[in-house]
Amino acid sequence: MTDRGGPAAVHPIERESYRILDRRVDLSDLPPLTRSVVARVIHASADLDFARSMVVSEADLEAALVALERGAPVIADVEMVRAGIADVGVRCYLDRAPAGALPTRSAAAIRAACEEHPDGGVFVVGCAPSALSELVALAADGTVRPALVIGTPVGFVGAAESKEALRASGLPSVSNVGEKGGSAVAAAAMNALLRHVATARTNAGAEEQVGLEEGEQDG
Repeated sequence: MTDRGGPAAVHPIERESYRILDRRVDLSDLPPLTRSVVARVIHASADLDFARSMVVSEADLEAALVALERGAPVIADVEMVRAGIADVGVRCYLDRAPAGALPTRSAAAIRAACEEHPDGGVFVVGCAPSALSELVALAADGTVRPALVIGTPVGFVGAAESKEALRASGLPSVSNVGEKGGSAVAAAAMNALLRHVATARTNAGAEEQVGLEEGEQDG
């Protein structure tokens, strides 16, 4: 059964979706975090092509989980991406970008985000290729040092190229090859990681409770 990256209790529709996914594509050869991310993307998009086109590093995901567990900020390129991520603390800086900002408002918003979070942020770019290109450029000149970049912008103009640039940059990243992508894909990848964080926190809390109970018994 595909690892959902979270607690076993899930909605019946989600359970059935993953059952169908398991029947149609075999992700068992992927390492656990990568499998969770790819499965979540396919579940959200109903597009099996992502089983072949996603480019994910298990080591990058492991490091990102540590950063998230330590409270790393999560920054979305647009409000649609922020709305799709299951965490009320996600930030979006489009309101800092004036109308007519160049090259786009999304790129200007990323510049504002990088000024506020130069170190250790998790950036989720699912809509605007210009935002991803801007982030890669800012990282190249040392303005920002992300813990992870999820880059899956969609479109015929600049999307594939911006993702190629992300992979070539050497930044810790999650991306896909080609023009497909979108806000739902980026949010799904982020949600897969957040489920692992939530599970780790739940397990840690349970272990702490057991320790307290055992201490009371010893006393």
